[in-house]
Amino acid sequence: MAERKAFPLRIDPDLWAAVERCATANIRSANAEVECLLREALKARGVKLSPPQPVKRGRPPKESEA
Repeated sequence: MAERKAFPLRIDPDLWAAVERCATANIRSANAEVECLLREALKARGVKLSPPQPVKRGRPPKESEA
């Protein structure tokens, strides 16, 4: 999986508060909500993107004893 790009963002506090409220309503982090909103905006403009790669979560598999 390709490494995710970190990007500092200057944003109006009222706009950020709205993003955080939407994120809470959608049970997402604010960062994930921003990514979803950007994908939706690009899709509305006709920009085609590949679907996001899911993040692997949970415990790593146990090593088998040989």
